[in-house]
Amino acid sequence: MGKHLVLVGGGHAHLTTLLKLKTLVDRGHRVTLVSPSPFHYYSGMGPGLLAGTFAPAETRFHIRRMAETRGATFIQDQVRELAPGQRRLILASGAALDYDLASFNIGSAISLEPGLDASRVIAVKPIENLYQARQDILARRRENPRLVVLGGGAAGVEIAGNLWRLLNTHQADGHITLVAGGGLLPALPRRAQELARRSLEQRGIEIIEGDAATACSATEVCLAGGRCLPCDLILAATGVRPPALFGRAGLEVGEEGGLAVNECLQSTSDPCIFGGGDCIHFSAAPLARVGVHAVRQNPVLWRNLRAALEGRELLEYRPQKKFLLILNLGDGTGIAVRGPFTGNGTGALHLKTWIDRRFMRRFQVSDEVREAAQTL
Repeated sequence: MGKHLVLVGGGHAHLTTLLKLKTLVDRGHRVTLVSPSPFHYYSGMGPGLLAGTFAPAETRFHIRRMAETRGATFIQDQVRELAPGQRRLILASGAALDYDLASFNIGSAISLEPGLDASRVIAVKPIENLYQARQDILARRRENPRLVVLGGGAAGVEIAGNLWRLLNTHQADGHITLVAGGGLLPALPRRAQELARRSLEQRGIEIIEGDAATACSATEVCLAGGRCLPCDLILAATGVRPPALFGRAGLEVGEEGGLAVNECLQSTSDPCIFGGGDCIHFSAAPLARVGVHAVRQNPVLWRNLRAALEGRELLEYRPQKKFLLILNLGDGTGIAVRGPFTGNGTGALHLKTWIDRRFMRRFQVSDEVREAAQTL
């Protein structure tokens, strides 16, 4: 007798499952995808979306069409509560959805300091926020907009660099400040830090290190050290945190609230729940919240969901000890880091673009390419 699989979120780690849904449907299983949007945007192309290098349709997967054409049901909604004992999901609409097996790939949210007014800040996640930021900046481009980016990690550096590209492309003046409270690229080698700092400063981007934003208004951002920065738009890339959904449900979670999973990406406290990407805590060895892990979990999660539905042995996910990270600096160059190796230049950015487009081609199977061509 077939079972009911509910996929919560259509992110990177669920794409192989979505691509192969017909296999499950043909074997008598019922599949439902729950997502707040019919599209999933690829985070690796987010800075290019902001700068205008890519049109929106080039950077997203039509997950609703992908699911429905393969025999699944799509529900545009969000899961607000989880009742594992009843195998039931409560949606934001108030509807209840029962499952035999549930898999979560719902990403993470930007973590803001308590004093920051979220209504005054554009978080860089979800990725489609960057397109809205682009539209807002273009509407202000003749006013010499003052733009502040919060966060000195990889996302903050990419956003600052691509804001410069956006202004430069449209011959607009403006001032960009990157507030790196914890330092510039603290998790990366010193060589990468130096290359990023040089690239940003040569383009007139101000970098403030060691001083974090603690409050903001419609016209300024105030720092812990007492300085206040005039601003017209604030973008936050201040680190991410998983949703509180799992802890509220009584499931085992990691320190930051991510769903605790074993080597098979299965909840350590409920064998009927799986997960991948930023929303999980990989109990064997906590993972950095970077897209490469979700991409590599993709085929493993598909294999294990099918195996769990049919009572077969699960496969272990083995994370890479070293992985390639390439930053898009917004000036036609990139910084590539893998373990102790750091390189930069146009070749690094060309490699990133090739990798990103190859990934998109694999899963853009629902007329996205045609739609992208029509918008260019």
